[in-house]
Amino acid sequence: MSSKPIASPRRVSVAPMMDWTDRHCRSFHRTLSRHTWLYTEMVTTGALIHGDVERHLAFTADEAPVALQLGGSEPDDLARSAKLGEQWGYDEINLNCGCPSERVQRGAFGACLMSEPQLVADCVKAMRDVVSVPVTVKHRIGVNDVEDYAFVRDFIGTIAEAGCDVFIVHARNAILKGLSPKENREIPPLKYDYAYRLKRDFPQLEIIINGGIKTLDEVDAHLEHVDGVMLGREAYHNPYVLADVDARFYGSTLPAPTREEAEAKLIAYCRAELARGTYLGAIVRHALGLYRGVAGSRGWRRVLSDSKKLAARDLAIFDEARQHLREPSEMFE
Repeated sequence: MSSKPIASPRRVSVAPMMDWTDRHCRSFHRTLSRHTWLYTEMVTTGALIHGDVERHLAFTADEAPVALQLGGSEPDDLARSAKLGEQWGYDEINLNCGCPSERVQRGAFGACLMSEPQLVADCVKAMRDVVSVPVTVKHRIGVNDVEDYAFVRDFIGTIAEAGCDVFIVHARNAILKGLSPKENREIPPLKYDYAYRLKRDFPQLEIIINGGIKTLDEVDAHLEHVDGVMLGREAYHNPYVLADVDARFYGSTLPAPTREEAEAKLIAYCRAELARGTYLGAIVRHALGLYRGVAGSRGWRRVLSDSKKLAARDLAIFDEARQHLREPSEMFE
């Protein structure tokens, strides 16, 4: 069988990132790209079953398409949570099998689930039985010192039998002891060839690659081998990278938004959220990288990071910040 990439709506996506990809972040990213596939932060099944469902799941239609990432390891709890996600309008339910944090390990989910592929298969089946939207899995390529390609190949094979046909491959091992989550994103070596081999071995599956990807030229190169590319921290710290995604990867004929147009939409969003009582800094923090690489961007960020100015709830803060962008004396960053 050919391993020709599938025409996926996830050709480009932004990774689920704890404390970052909340509804304000997603709304901002959506001003830059209409088609990039977006993900929530990981939401645990316990938070949905025992907590405030609306706080965790509410989002606006303008953010769509959005996938809900769940953390959990009990099939029944995941099924209940997936059903809630579908009811709240999410376009995909994704199971986290890649997070290496100790907090997640104590809950016996995240990356440690890779050592229990049959349990993951049971979880996937339980969710697929109750929802009609796609159920997907995000995972690493190995755990601790298990580096044999056969490990991730067999993991995917087992779960595919449960009906999962979309796998997001963070192409590093997860080191569960001795490395922090940040170090787990940087120290284990990237092995993109493992993701490429998975696509060759499972041509019928949709394989999305994740890990260390920074430019759209890199996205292009990966799409020669896999069906989609997930951007992580680069999309957060340098969000304007998303501006050319629609034309380059989704065939859009609309001009890419300018930074100024994205900022104008951000201000309108802030105005609406301020009327709901939202703290301005909770929104603006996600946009601090908008002018990255532009002269004066450091001053722009500095003004928009001033806690006293943010607490004043005055959108004139943007006018003050923009003054710095007219200062040609500042070095490019």
